Amino acid sequence: MTSPIVLLGTASSGKALWYLTRSTGLVALVLLTATVVLGVVASVGWTSERWPRFLSQDVHRNLSLFCVGFVAIHVITTVSDGYVPIGFADAFIPFRTAYRPLYVGLGALTFDLLLAVLVTSALRHKIGFASWRFVHWLAYLCWPIALFHSLGSGTDSSLPVVLAMDVACSAAVFAVVVWRLATGRTFTDGQRAA
Repeated sequence: MTSPIVLLGTASSGKALWYLTRSTGLVALVLLTATVVLGVVASVGWTSERWPRFLSQDVHRNLSLFCVGFVAIHVITTVSDGYVPIGFADAFIPFRTAYRPLYVGLGALTFDLLLAVLVTSALRHKIGFASWRFVHWLAYLCWPIALFHSLGSGTDSSLPVVLAMDVACSAAVFAVVVWRLATGRTFTDGQRAA
């Protein structure tokens, strides 16, 4: 017979994993939003006296790595939780899980795209700027896919605070994309390489 202390410890660790899964997913979405916003700011070369261009690039790069770290913790805790049948392969192979296959599959697709951007960024000097930029544009695709994953797979996506966060993230990305399209300012490949 299992002691009540062991059962309590198992229940609380299961609940802790659930909370960690949800919180790391939400934080990852906020970090991905900030990464996209700073990526757009860096792409148009916006600067000020207090915010030089290299700062946008460095913060963008560090936030993106931080985001990938939170996504990795999100994946590990989701698989470890065991409350729903999501295996390790489901984190990489989209749409194969039995649990909310569309929305969990979107999460796997986002993870794959983020990994592709991460790997090609690490190999940027070996694969060339044009190849890197083509893959890097997938980051724009990651964001809405991650948002739909959050809205459809999260058990707390209907909570007012989560909805407010989703609206704030959506507004930030929408505003910066409109700003980017309105400025029309871009760099040549030579200017970007420099």
